[in-house]
Amino acid sequence: MAERTVLLDPTPTAPVPVRTLTGLARGLLRTTRPRQWVKNLLVVAAPAAAGQLFSRHAVIQLALVFVLFTACAAAVYLINDARDAEADRAHPVKRHRPVATGQVPVPLAYAAGGVLAVLAPTAAALLSSPVTAALLTAYLGMQLAYCVSLKHVLVVDLAVVTTGFLMRAMIGGLALGIPLSRWFLITTGFGALFMVAAKRYSEAVQLAGNAGATRALLTEYTTGYLRFVWQLAAGVAVLGYCLWALEEGGVPSAGVLPWRQLSMVAFILAVLRYAVFADRGAAGEPEDVVLRDRALALIGLVWLAMYGLAVVNW
Repeated sequence: MAERTVLLDPTPTAPVPVRTLTGLARGLLRTTRPRQWVKNLLVVAAPAAAGQLFSRHAVIQLALVFVLFTACAAAVYLINDARDAEADRAHPVKRHRPVATGQVPVPLAYAAGGVLAVLAPTAAALLSSPVTAALLTAYLGMQLAYCVSLKHVLVVDLAVVTTGFLMRAMIGGLALGIPLSRWFLITTGFGALFMVAAKRYSEAVQLAGNAGATRALLTEYTTGYLRFVWQLAAGVAVLGYCLWALEEGGVPSAGVLPWRQLSMVAFILAVLRYAVFADRGAAGEPEDVVLRDRALALIGLVWLAMYGLAVVNW
C-alpha cells in the first residue's frame, strides 16, 4: 500500500477576521481614539479665560466646535491608520489597532476619514463661522501633511503636534469672536510643547535599544535633547502664565482675594508635578497622567477653582 505524503504549509497565514456590521462600527469607533477626545476639551480654554462660558449661545457654539474638532481628529486617525496599516502590524502595540488587524478594511478607513474631513469644515461654515471652518481646514491640512511626511522631519514633528493643541485652544475663542491674549497663546503653546516633548522623551526612554518597536524618527532624537526641549517649554509656559496673571490681575477689582495671582501657585505646582512623570519617562500617555494621578488632579481642581473665582470677580 503506497504511502500518502501530506504537504503542510510551513508559514500558515493568519485567519481573516469575520466582519460584521457591529464589528465594523466598533472598529471604526476604536480607530477614532475615544480616549483622545478629552484633548478637544481645550476648545473651552479661551472662552473660560475670558469668562464667557455661561451664555446659551456660548454653550451651543462650544458644543458644536467640540464635535467638529473631534470629527476632524477622527478623520486624521482613520487616514493615518489606513496609511500605516502594514507598518503597524510589525509594532508590538499598534498591531492591535482595528485597521492593522483587518477588523476595519483599509479602503473603509480611508473612505470614513475622507467623509469626516469634508463634512466637518462644511458644517462649521454653515453652523458656526468662516473663521472656524478655515481653522478646521488648516488643522486637517497640517495633520494630513504630518501623516504623509512631516512626522519624519526632526523638530518639525514637534512643532506640528504642538500647533494642533494650540489650534484646539484657539478655536473656541474664534468661534465666539473673543480676542486672544498674547499671554494666553504663549502659555498654551509652550504648555503644549512641554507635554509633547515629555511624551517623546518618555517614548525614547522606554523604547531605548528597541528601534524597531517605535517610530523611526524617535531614534534620531537624543534623550538629552528631548529633556532640554520639555524643560525649556515648561519654563516659558510658567513665565508666560505668571506674566499673564500679573497683567490681568493688576486691574483693581472687588474680589475678596487676588485669585488670579494666587492661581500662579497652583499652575506652577501642576507643572512641577507633571515634570516628575516626565523625568521618570512615564509621560508617554499624557491623558493617563492627568486623569490617574490624584495629586495632579487635585492641583488642577484647585487651579480651576482659583481661576474661576478670578473670572467671576468673587
